[in-house]
Amino acid sequence: MAFLKFNKNELVNLSYSLKREIISANKTGAYCNTSIVTCNTRRYHGLLAVPVDRFGGEMHLLLSSLDESLILAGKQFNLGIHCYGDIYEPRGHKYIVDFKADPVPSITYKIGEMEFVKSILLVPDNDQVLIRFELVKAPSKVTLQLKPFLAFRSIHALTSRNDAADTSFRQIGNGAAFRMYEGFPDLNLQLSSKSSFKYAPVWYDGITYSDEARRGFDCREDLFVPGCFETVMNEGESIVFSASVNEVAASQLKRRYNSAVARIGDISDYHDQLVHQADLLIRNRNGHKMITAGFSWMYTGLLRETLTALPGLTLYGKNDPGEFEEILDNLIADEQERLFRRTTQVEAPFQMTNALQQLIDYTGEKERIWKKYGDTLKGIIDSYAPGRRKEVAVHPNGLLWAQMDRVALSWMNAYIDGCPVTERHGYQVETNALWYNALCFALGMEAEYGSKRSRFYKTWKPVFDLASRNFQPTFWDPDAGYLADCVDENGRNMELRPNQLIAIGLDQSPVDDDVKVSVLRVIDNELVTRRGLRSLSPRDPKYKGVYEGTQRERDLAYHNGCTWPYLLSPYVYTCFKLKGESFRKKAEWLEEGFYDDMNKHGVGAFSELYDGDPPHEPHGAISSALSTAALLNIDYLMNKFRGK
Repeated sequence: MAFLKFNKNELVNLSYSLKREIISANKTGAYCNTSIVTCNTRRYHGLLAVPVDRFGGEMHLLLSSLDESLILAGKQFNLGIHCYGDIYEPRGHKYIVDFKADPVPSITYKIGEMEFVKSILLVPDNDQVLIRFELVKAPSKVTLQLKPFLAFRSIHALTSRNDAADTSFRQIGNGAAFRMYEGFPDLNLQLSSKSSFKYAPVWYDGITYSDEARRGFDCREDLFVPGCFETVMNEGESIVFSASVNEVAASQLKRRYNSAVARIGDISDYHDQLVHQADLLIRNRNGHKMITAGFSWMYTGLLRETLTALPGLTLYGKNDPGEFEEILDNLIADEQERLFRRTTQVEAPFQMTNALQQLIDYTGEKERIWKKYGDTLKGIIDSYAPGRRKEVAVHPNGLLWAQMDRVALSWMNAYIDGCPVTERHGYQVETNALWYNALCFALGMEAEYGSKRSRFYKTWKPVFDLASRNFQPTFWDPDAGYLADCVDENGRNMELRPNQLIAIGLDQSPVDDDVKVSVLRVIDNELVTRRGLRSLSPRDPKYKGVYEGTQRERDLAYHNGCTWPYLLSPYVYTCFKLKGESFRKKAEWLEEGFYDDMNKHGVGAFSELYDGDPPHEPHGAISSALSTAALLNIDYLMNKFRGK
């Protein structure tokens, strides 16, 4: 893709290039993540991180980096780059003249008469990264040396020189295998052509991750280098390096690389890139499909993130209702505790209703879907009856009251020193809107395909009637012109936040049309940006417009000003419902705003959040399931409402 290229001046400027990241993921859950000049700036960066089944499937980094050196006529040129405190050494980035991301990340180096290209490919269906080296030009034979930096640690941790590490190796075909600690898989390092491995074990101390340092985190670690691989290359020749948890046939590495590249297919436009990213966020490890909330440090199989992103990734991105149901079935089996007993995101189980409503709208299979998932939805609603959950319960007015001491019971769940930044206890506006929508949907389906005499219907129909009568009087403030964010024992909390958007944008809304129009007007004026919706109005004294600084400073901004792309999905849906075709140009304008950021943060990926203040720089997870799904949903909505 032409807009995913960088020129020499950008690449050699570390203040620019270190903020741009390569991110690749695959179906097994493995990932490869580093900067576009392959200098690691986060603890999460590395060439091969994999889920380790023996450690509960938690992500662990095996291969941190690989330093290349070219030797020509007795002169050695080091292409690697590491940070040690304030010093970068070696400074291989000075030889980089080009970077492109299509179809795989490729970096071109130029040293005198030599031209050398490195391409990095994460294999789609194995815990394996393949790196192709091509000597495009050279005046004579060149010796290539490859020095692997081994980590063998959790992606959330750092490691240091220690006596427990097993620094030995085992010879394998055209390479060597390593396992530094018990319980880890082998890391098999192999080359496609004849090579030698020179064992020269050494720890590199004090490697520094600048992003961690900037945030005030522990930022230094020691990495083990067991020696180096060496091979000879001629002009026009290419070799493939493999790092894998399994030993492979070295003679097949080039074929495997070429086959995997061919399977990626052409990415010719913005929508193709969205669909490609959507596919990377769906893991299928050991036959169990799940959604990864984001790379490279967010978890897989989270309840709220899965239910919210599920329609966008599977229906609007891949046109695959079967995959939607497969992932949902796995989620239901995995999340019994949160769905039916307790959760600190009290609104999350109700997102299943919204997801199923979108599935029905997409497929038209209303009766079949209710027959399959109706008991689950009814069980979720039953679990909110008085005495069933400690964190939330239905009150006599039909609304849900959520409260636990020093616990944030919503998606706004940042903490500082063990205290929630936005506790929001009481009647939360989005929780009660989703509650209303769930009751309305389930009761309507029960009446149509079950019976109005059933226990479920007779129990919850009066509660729905109460919620219907009380929602708007509880939350609506006609003087302010918008809905309270939450209501507690002290009355309405009128902080202007985007949570009220849910109340006006659901299929079954608990507020009148004139309220919707007023709320939308306020949201337009104070929360909408070209990168999503702010989490708090800039007029509020607590507003933090930039997501930078220490962990404390960033946590204060996370839900007090940061802009969230995923909120554009309900916003655009609501606007199309209320404004029709006249909203199309603004929808296109909002979507196109993300073009400018495809060469920032995660190259070709879609970030978790942005600054609330212009120019709205990206932050958070560099590839977010929620953001990706929202943009796919907007694409779908623009087609759905075309001409209406």
